[in-house]
Amino acid sequence: QVQLVESGGGLVQAGGSLRLSCAASGRTFSSYDMGWFRQAPGKEREFVAGIRWSGSSIYYADSVKGRFIISRDNAKNTVYLQMSSLKPEDTAVYYCAVGANVFRLSTAREYNYWGQGTQVTVSS
Repeated sequence: QVQLVESGGGLVQAGGSLRLSCAASGRTFSSYDMGWFRQAPGKEREFVAGIRWSGSSIYYADSVKGRFIISRDNAKNTVYLQMSSLKPEDTAVYYCAVGANVFRLSTAREYNYWGQGTQVTVSS
């Protein structure tokens, strides 16, 4: 069992920055692939960014490429999402997820454990 707790969400003006953190406890964090997803009101959950357990591969949704950076610190059992140049359309609840041997990082159903989410609101 893995428990995930997200933090770092909040209200920010367009063009601003936030850093989300996702702290994991339970099984060996370093062996899991990690992903960030988000869900806006009335919309389906969508992939934001993903990183392999080794950090060797990183993927981003086109909508955040060049603005968001995903990273992980296995020693701290934590994955981060640095968000810059935020836009109102980035407003959503952001979730982190972990999975073992995830085939496609952008596919939500391949992840085994999810956090409770943290709200990010970007005002125009």
